[in-house]
Amino acid sequence: MVFKNSIDLYKKAVELVPGGVNSPVRAFKSVNREAPIFVKKGQGAKIWDEDNNEYIDYICSWGPLILGHNHPKVIEEVKKIIENGSSYGLPTKYEVDLAELIVEIVPSVEKVRLTTSGTEATMSAVRLARAYTQRNKILKFEGCYHGHSDALLVKSGSGLLTEGYQDSNGITDGVLKDTLTLPFGDIEKVKEVLKSKDVACVIVEPIPANMGVIETHKRFLQELRKITEETGTILIFDEVISGFRLALGGAQEFFGITPDLTTLGKIIGGGYPVGAFGGKKEIMDLVAPVGRVYHAGTLSGNPIASKAGFATISYLKKNPNIYKELEEKTNYLIDNIEILAKKYSINVCVNSMGSLFTIFFIDIDKVENLKDSLKSNTKNFSIYFNTMLENGIVVPPSQFEAHFLSMAHTKKELNRTLEVIEMAFKKIGEKSGK
Repeated sequence: MVFKNSIDLYKKAVELVPGGVNSPVRAFKSVNREAPIFVKKGQGAKIWDEDNNEYIDYICSWGPLILGHNHPKVIEEVKKIIENGSSYGLPTKYEVDLAELIVEIVPSVEKVRLTTSGTEATMSAVRLARAYTQRNKILKFEGCYHGHSDALLVKSGSGLLTEGYQDSNGITDGVLKDTLTLPFGDIEKVKEVLKSKDVACVIVEPIPANMGVIETHKRFLQELRKITEETGTILIFDEVISGFRLALGGAQEFFGITPDLTTLGKIIGGGYPVGAFGGKKEIMDLVAPVGRVYHAGTLSGNPIASKAGFATISYLKKNPNIYKELEEKTNYLIDNIEILAKKYSINVCVNSMGSLFTIFFIDIDKVENLKDSLKSNTKNFSIYFNTMLENGIVVPPSQFEAHFLSMAHTKKELNRTLEVIEMAFKKIGEKSGK
């Protein structure tokens, strides 16, 4: 493959944008690439870059494209509305339609406020929890990523892990003092902290996907729900990734556990910029203009994003078998990946939930938390990534992210993916002398 146009664009970008990208993981630094690929278009399960290279896509815009790129039902609705205008700074019918659908489907949400990003949603949910409880401290879990607001960047995942660190500079001592962190899954330590500290909320990815996918144990979430109720602590499920992807009603439907507040994003915009936070009416009614917890945004409830999200979620609602089909596709890949790993004596652990999975290059049976995840062989992951890319498959450019499947991925594309994975594993085996 030739990457000249992408390389030239990257050289220009680094003079104009910090690191040449507008989100760090896109730089492809951790996988030893001279430059990232610059995408020109997408259709179905594929994308094309500025050099006209074609790829089967397992990033899917980090999750929202559950139906694939440019799904006709979504594009049809967007085309209808975009001719009317792009943004008004005033209410539209479309944001009400989307809110109604979210309230109908997500178990914990009685009222919802739309935002323009997942970061904004989680930041606002934490502020709301503090106002409701009149407490300052929050508890999060190591390796869980909840966007880039100050309080939630402590011991975080996603691009931070990709770059080799867990905390961001620019966070004040006061913020660090008020953000408590614990290993994911350690319920006994959670109980100890909540009973001895004045904690406003516990925020958790019910399916962590930003230190690689972690297969959550239902018992942990059940115990988390119980202890937060006992201590009057708000439980926030960050379902920006798992919402509408793990199941129609998200992880809370999948596990049968209802949090107090939920944050959403990704799919509820159908690929367009959007986020949301919602929950119990008594909590949500503290948000301005009803209450005194301020949240605002010129583009919140943007009509194009609202319409695209409504079309996507409506399609999922009408086609409930999608989730079973996606899981079957994912399992088909995983089963064969494990066979190939044994064939070439490659140490891997594949974690999955629904249509998300991560291949950890690691010699343990299961990756359960951040400590486990950080033991991964990132050099082997780099070989895997580059072999895939150079043979027309694009996967997340980080060991610590999730692969995403869409309904557009066909058996033919899955089999081609496995062919290239075999090439990657063979290279890794040769490099390690196996």
